[in-house]
Amino acid sequence: MNIAKKDLSSYTPAFKKILSLPALLKSIREQFDKIAEPKTTVKDPEISFSNVIMSGLAVFALKYPSLLKFDNNRKNHKIKSNLSSLFGIERAPCDTQMRERLDQLPALMLRPAVIHIHKKLQQTGVINSYRHINGELLIACDGTDYFRSEKVSCSSCNVKKKSNGVIEYSHQALGCSIVHPDKKQVFPLFHEDIHKKGNETKNDCEQNAAKRLLPAIKEVYKNDKITILTDSINSKAPFVKLLISMDFNFILAAKPGDHPFLFDTFDQFIKEGRTTEFEIIRNDGTILGYRFCNDLPLNKSNQDIRINFLEHWEIPAKGSYKNKEKVFTFVTQHPLEEKTVAAVAEGGRTRSKIENETFNTLKNNGYHFEHNYGHGKKHLASVFVSLMFLMLLIDQRQEACCSVFQSAYRAAQSRTALWEKMRGLFFAFYILTWEDLYLSIANGNRAGILRPNAYYDTS
Repeated sequence: MNIAKKDLSSYTPAFKKILSLPALLKSIREQFDKIAEPKTTVKDPEISFSNVIMSGLAVFALKYPSLLKFDNNRKNHKIKSNLSSLFGIERAPCDTQMRERLDQLPALMLRPAVIHIHKKLQQTGVINSYRHINGELLIACDGTDYFRSEKVSCSSCNVKKKSNGVIEYSHQALGCSIVHPDKKQVFPLFHEDIHKKGNETKNDCEQNAAKRLLPAIKEVYKNDKITILTDSINSKAPFVKLLISMDFNFILAAKPGDHPFLFDTFDQFIKEGRTTEFEIIRNDGTILGYRFCNDLPLNKSNQDIRINFLEHWEIPAKGSYKNKEKVFTFVTQHPLEEKTVAAVAEGGRTRSKIENETFNTLKNNGYHFEHNYGHGKKHLASVFVSLMFLMLLIDQRQEACCSVFQSAYRAAQSRTALWEKMRGLFFAFYILTWEDLYLSIANGNRAGILRPNAYYDTS
């Protein structure tokens, strides 16, 4: 079917060449084309492996709630056409074939696509607006569950015997994102699965996952100084030693229950007048307080690990709806001075964005992170999570700096409303370009060329 395309050059906004969605999807497809399909899988000569992977990505690009829904739609003439024009998918697999073939793919094979996007963020200077203390990048890391069942399992599942004797199977992931105190958007990097490998009988843990994840982060941003942000569970000696050995800076949450010796030492320093303390009052009346000291031992057994300790509190203004005081405590290698502690505290508090802007977005903004799209026998669950992270990275990049996407987002007023409008147009119209799709949402089809099916002979 031939549809004449209007000249949109007079319309604004317009896609930027390098980081436009079409350019990103094209480069991602090129990365997928390099992946050799595992020999153990059943192949369909009519559907390439890169088409299978790209179809999996399309599921999360369009925020399908299930593979069955995608399978029911994939043969529709409009949807077949749109999968081809927007994603380059010549033929999409059925849900069963997608699961069976992706199950054989180690999720690590998808990382080059993520790395490629981050390289583009570096080359175009986008990442520079995310620099914080001394020009360093803040990378927040945290673990989360994404699968838990008493019936479904695979060889990679962690296994736990509950108090009632029931066996529970689970997968967790250690995720990481580039964050900034003043930025709503985050740039996810990788997730490292917390699960058993090969014939191992012992469950995996977050600390072991971190040992695998940190070198991968270092490789992507090897020319940058990085500050790692984590919760208190990771602020202990083994993890701190690992960060120091890899030349990472850090701002790690520290709780009294995890660091009794450190907090006792800090309290003693307060009594001896060896700490610095001050407060500032914002224009809205909020009080921000800081108490700090440099060169403390991390714990009694590791006196050689020296850290700087910061206590930070926020007291809401009188009459504010926020009526609860917040207190934060951090260990860091950043030197603490009156002129630097505010930035360090801001950086440490930004760790919450891995939970709020990464995991909660995946769970509550249409990605269906906790939905079981298929568990498989080997890698399927992890592959789907990797594709979700990849799509979130693409969406966050668009939300941060793509004027075409932003215009559609403003018109829709929320992410979930935007996804609904996208799916509605995707199902109802033949769409030639992503620009047409977004501008049609933004301008009520004044700047797009979508035409109802009924206008054409679709035979």
